Amino acid sequence: MIRAALAAVFFGLLAAAPAFSAEPFDLVFERGRVVDGTGAPWFVADVGVRGDRIAAIGDLSKERAKRRVNARGLYVAPGFIDLLGQSEYHVLVDPRAASKVMQGITTEVTGEGDSIAPLTAKAIKDGATIYEHYGVTPDWTDLNGYFRAFRKARPAINLGTFVGAGGLRELVVGLDSRAATPEELRRMENLVQEAMEQGALGLSTSLIYTPGSFASTEEIIALAKVASRYGGSYFTHLRDEEDGIDGAFDEALRIGREAAIPVDVWHLKTAGRRNWGHMPKVLARIEAARAEGLDVAANQYPWTASGNALSAAVPQWAREGGRAKLVERLKDPVTRRRVLEAMVKDDGEWPEKTERILLSSVFTPALKPLEGKTVAEIAKARGKDAMETLLDLLVEDSGHTSRVTFTMREDDVRAALAHPLVAFCTDSGARAEDGRLSEERSHPRGWASTARILATYVRDEKLLRLEEAVRKMTSFPAARAGLGDRGLVKVGLAADLTVFDLAKVEALSTFADPNRYSAGFTHVAVNGRLVVDGGVMTKERPGRPILGPGALP
Repeated sequence: MIRAALAAVFFGLLAAAPAFSAEPFDLVFERGRVVDGTGAPWFVADVGVRGDRIAAIGDLSKERAKRRVNARGLYVAPGFIDLLGQSEYHVLVDPRAASKVMQGITTEVTGEGDSIAPLTAKAIKDGATIYEHYGVTPDWTDLNGYFRAFRKARPAINLGTFVGAGGLRELVVGLDSRAATPEELRRMENLVQEAMEQGALGLSTSLIYTPGSFASTEEIIALAKVASRYGGSYFTHLRDEEDGIDGAFDEALRIGREAAIPVDVWHLKTAGRRNWGHMPKVLARIEAARAEGLDVAANQYPWTASGNALSAAVPQWAREGGRAKLVERLKDPVTRRRVLEAMVKDDGEWPEKTERILLSSVFTPALKPLEGKTVAEIAKARGKDAMETLLDLLVEDSGHTSRVTFTMREDDVRAALAHPLVAFCTDSGARAEDGRLSEERSHPRGWASTARILATYVRDEKLLRLEEAVRKMTSFPAARAGLGDRGLVKVGLAADLTVFDLAKVEALSTFADPNRYSAGFTHVAVNGRLVVDGGVMTKERPGRPILGPGALP
């Protein structure tokens, strides 16, 4: 008891020491339970904000403040950091980033294998259909240009991005399955250097998607070495998250070892029935790699369903050359038969798997009634074979269809969530209940991942201590992405803060009805300004680009 009391006094003095000034605080959260992001037990204190910084932590009852928020009985935490947010384009379409800030997310990391920049005029032209659909056509070709567009859009959240090796490969090599020539590799290395100097956080890959999947390990190592020279990290969607996960993990470790670069595995999972129960072995491999001296960790979203393009269900050779080539192949009866045979040969869960694939969004208006239905349900209604129906949908929607696939087991999700080396992500772009981005269905992970962690796994099931859950959503992702001034409630750091009522936090988004904000998050500050006030979004848009370690002035 005496030691606890002395510790409380010490930390109280330490927190409050640099606090006071003749200037009033812009914002004070009064007497909240501060969960500071380190994993240490919460403590009761006031948190004072001046400008965009946390200015004081302690007893600020006698200090002047322009605005005071009563946080008694509530938890005050660092703003949550989404290690794979996917909102780089979304925030230009709708800068509110509503589904994210309403669950306490203040910063996103993005750029999974195919980043928002660099671009070429040809790439912009090729994407014209999508850009016209959403009403935002890129007027940039590099990261500097994108960050100018980001600032002009004034999003509510902060955002940092990796440079995607798959996107570089498409720009330089094209969409074909072949090795890069020495000259092409040099061009890609130069693009990595340029991106790092313009603020990229590191290099990323997404190795189940074409054309990134056509890259050799040696090609990736060469690009990762450039990012490493600038202090960047290597984040990867493994080449295989199912039967070949061990070999895919070997590849990620080899890249980290030979490029001398920290490695993070995006949205860690052991997918497919044959791999259920395998997660503890994967986690043990992360521990073993760290014991060897490799800086390796992972992140995950807390759901048993993944979400990606429906086209990812077909073999990579069928996707070579892009969507138009895929559709052309699927229209040819002979090639279509080859595709079906390869699907069954590669994955013994077909055709049963069609019962676990839900269409989340489509591009073609006539197909809108199919959103929220499984492929098997659609096939039954059409009176057709389920796998043939899956290919039909790709043709009808020109390869644009998105899916949700129930491919994981809950105990594997829980094992990863409880592990100290696994941080948090949503793997989903920001959306809203209204506006342009409300017209599509999505995955609950983009609306309610933090709420699910806090409500289900902390409060109800007690799988995690609250303080540990907050660490995995704040300081740990900040450390993995190199975000040095965020992720903690600490004097001098950016005033990204999330206030929530743990008793009322609720994940309201479901697979049947995904487009719903989370409940229980009362106040969210980004760079010192409230984007959520009393549980309601404000008109504040204080988000900033987050630049990586190699950024030039």
